[in-house]
Amino acid sequence: MSLKTAMETVLVVGATGNIGVSAVTAALRSKRNVLAIVRNQASAAKLVKYVGSAEGITFVEADVLSDSGVKGVIDQVRAGKLPSFQHVYSCVGGGYVTTTLQEITTGQLRSNFKVSFEANFFAYRDSIGYLLEQSNSASTWTICTGSQGELATRPMPAMTQGALFPMTIAAARDNEFTNVRFNELYLGFRVEVDEVAVQNGTTKASDFGKVYELILANPEVRSSRVRVETLEDIEKLRYQKKF
Repeated sequence: MSLKTAMETVLVVGATGNIGVSAVTAALRSKRNVLAIVRNQASAAKLVKYVGSAEGITFVEADVLSDSGVKGVIDQVRAGKLPSFQHVYSCVGGGYVTTTLQEITTGQLRSNFKVSFEANFFAYRDSIGYLLEQSNSASTWTICTGSQGELATRPMPAMTQGALFPMTIAAARDNEFTNVRFNELYLGFRVEVDEVAVQNGTTKASDFGKVYELILANPEVRSSRVRVETLEDIEKLRYQKKF
């Protein structure tokens, strides 16, 4: 068995966004391969630019906003056309806009819920069965949410993030005694790809990736919310069972 075959793989949904780049970086640093869902080849090239190399990454094009996008990827995995995976990280997100409640149009509302809520729901619904079938005791399913869901200083992302919270509790309950460690990574500050973070004075995606490495490495973190609200939380996990 080759080293690449023996290595675990992380399926990343939302791989080209700020948080997705951090997840891909973390997976590669932890000596795992990545199966990255991208919109097109331009998106794949953007991810390679941010990560620094395509080594260890398998790209697959799919529309994660469609209710059949992630399912189609899983079907290809089952058919042996794509590598099997043992972990999932979902972090599809919409715009971090400041639009007030009264200014949000019906189109904007529905579009943002489609991006930030539905896409993450589809990712869970259509991938968790595969992980359960594999019966790999090391498997994990991680979703990144944001503190706007409680702060609501930005109404649009606040509403979509808030909608994810009960979903994560339900998923945590469903997997409390399965082979899959489900966890919510709750982020309380702005993270951006490294070159943009340097310009804006925000947290680098590569630094934030350390949190995912710690989650992967710690089998005690299960059905929990992992809080990252200070820079110290990047270095040492702060987590609590969700129920």
